[in-house]
Amino acid sequence: MRIVMIGPFGLAPKGTMRARALPLARELAAQGHQILLLMPPWHTPTEAGRQWEEEGVSCEYIPLGPRLFWGVVPLALVRRALRWQPDIIHCFKPKGFSGFAGWLLWHLSKLGKRRFRLIIDEDDWEGPGGWNELENYPPIFKKLFAWQERWGLRHNDALTVASRTLESLAWSLGVKPTRVHYLPNGVGEWPAGSGDRIRKRFGLQDEPIVLLYTRFFEYDPERPLLVLRHLLHTQPSARLLVVGKALFQRDEQRFRALLGQFKLQNRVFQAGWVPFEELPDYMAAADIALYPLDDTLINRSKCPVKLAELLAAGVPVVADAVGQAREYIIHRETGLLVPPGDTQAMAEAAGQLLAEPALRHAIGQAARERMQQLFTWKRLAKKLLEVYRLTEAPRQ
Repeated sequence: MRIVMIGPFGLAPKGTMRARALPLARELAAQGHQILLLMPPWHTPTEAGRQWEEEGVSCEYIPLGPRLFWGVVPLALVRRALRWQPDIIHCFKPKGFSGFAGWLLWHLSKLGKRRFRLIIDEDDWEGPGGWNELENYPPIFKKLFAWQERWGLRHNDALTVASRTLESLAWSLGVKPTRVHYLPNGVGEWPAGSGDRIRKRFGLQDEPIVLLYTRFFEYDPERPLLVLRHLLHTQPSARLLVVGKALFQRDEQRFRALLGQFKLQNRVFQAGWVPFEELPDYMAAADIALYPLDDTLINRSKCPVKLAELLAAGVPVVADAVGQAREYIIHRETGLLVPPGDTQAMAEAAGQLLAEPALRHAIGQAARERMQQLFTWKRLAKKLLEVYRLTEAPRQ
């Protein structure tokens, strides 16, 4: 099968194409399918025109031309995709460049004999209550993205969604359930790391380490610090290790200001952004991890890759019972779930795990096994192939 995947932007700095499309593409290529990943390097325009291969997947950053003419980028994506003569064109996010590409492809398919099937992928909610509320888009862009999303979810041969909430939102727009396919984010094989390296780097010995692997936008930055303050009453030697860079600078600034206000500077260690190949060491250093999620439409809709990685690494996690956290975690078997926003409950659950090594070990091991059984990219790619094959029937 010849498959083109179209993205709204490149592999960095945003994660959809790197963390979702590319892993699926690699697995499909490993199964003998021909895959072309087409992307406009919106955030890294100097890479325009670059072509390369990643584990059997052909990748291209299409030429952008002068900024004044970037309106023709969707047309360039469509022309390049059609020249490749694919069986499937899979547009990731019905928004921006890939959203316009999907719009063009749908209408082109009406003009003559169909030579491809159009699949749309939705991994976040963009419209009202979604990313439009977080990003500082001009009002006209917010209206455009909301329209693109609604249109793209309804006009396709099949729709893949990363969360159960997105599945329900698609149904609410009138998309037939038979066209909507739940396809969460997955994990690869997680390598063992050396926690001693990280403990040595930060001057830590046997202190309990609570990991916060985050970009902060899913919750108020005050929350993990309040959890730590509660936790210190029963685990006075506990330390919070923060891995990740805030998506919005205001959250980073607020977190640092609160550190001083709460006088927790000596209890919190900030690693910042960490290269992927070093993450196993940080996770091996952690005794447990926190995964706060405010109960919002964005958090219910998203499928957090970071949470999946923590579980795949066998880190015992305490998470708010919001959205996909309830899909990934079976309470008291593969993690602990607490009521959303309940700081005291999260601190008590964290304290219980730190106080009970046997429970901690059992939960971490069960989490790793469940992710490898149900949420590997290999397994999810097979499910995606089933979706593609279902579209061989005439469009309904």
